[in-house]
Amino acid sequence: MPQFIKDYVSSCKQCSRKESIHHKKFVLLKPLPISNGPWIFLSLDLITQLPLSNSFESILVIVDRFSKMAVFIPNMSSITSLYLANLFIKNIFSKHGLPSSIVIDRGSLFVSSFWTNLCQQLKISRDLSTAYHPETDGQTERVNQILEQYLWIDPHFDSVHIAEDTPAGQFSTKFQSVQQDVKRELEASINRFKRYADKSRASAPVFNPADMVWLSSKNIKSTRPTKEPSERWLGPFLILKKVSTHSYHLKLPFQWKSIHPVFHISLLEPVKTSTIPNRHQEPPPQIIIEDEEWEVSQILDSKIKRGKLWYFVEWKGFSQE
Repeated sequence: MPQFIKDYVSSCKQCSRKESIHHKKFVLLKPLPISNGPWIFLSLDLITQLPLSNSFESILVIVDRFSKMAVFIPNMSSITSLYLANLFIKNIFSKHGLPSSIVIDRGSLFVSSFWTNLCQQLKISRDLSTAYHPETDGQTERVNQILEQYLWIDPHFDSVHIAEDTPAGQFSTKFQSVQQDVKRELEASINRFKRYADKSRASAPVFNPADMVWLSSKNIKSTRPTKEPSERWLGPFLILKKVSTHSYHLKLPFQWKSIHPVFHISLLEPVKTSTIPNRHQEPPPQIIIEDEEWEVSQILDSKIKRGKLWYFVEWKGFSQE
């Protein structure tokens, strides 16, 4: 009887969706590789929604993972992939040559067909960060924090000064004449950090294609008005393939088509299969909402309601119904 109860509870789908996880974070730390010299392995990111300054409202951040040198390039949020490539050639390629690898996020600029084809033609490895896993490029995230802090605490700060201050904010670590010494120090530092980080982590379970897993709901928006008491885990979902050592491609419902289906293993939990025959399991009730942008075809009418101006519009691609 005790074993039956244990199996019944551990394999209950409804219980699993509400369950709090108490084990250590899955997967040990996996640091990014270290290059043999500067400007070989880079990372890119875009800081947006800054105050307008001389027609600029965003900053392109490029970090060399070897020397830790950071380049800050002011630009517009509406830049195209072609313009981004020209910025890269002007500010990086002309001074340091072509890199071997670039770590970037999944922004529309970086995943565009133009940028993809450009990296393929130049034989640059384009490593996309995993969705909802900022630790993939933690170094650039940290540089972004330093830059934003620099801009906001400047006693002479004014939105007009962002463009002028950005070049002054560029910095680099002086590296020695013998680059191998620098590499050895970086490796030692990373190993120390890894030992510290792994104390709060556990070895990840091995998932295979066709396995069923739970997906953490903490990054997924739902139709519920409040996050509590929503399910902590969604699914279960089928694993289609193993994308990397730490990421898996899940088979998501059609309604979730706007969500990228690749997730880091830290967001997954194994599903306990029930050995109890003919056991009824409730289907997942969750409906996912993603913030999508819709283009307005025309404004049909307007009215004042509770002191606010409301518009009745026709969305492009949809009927008035």
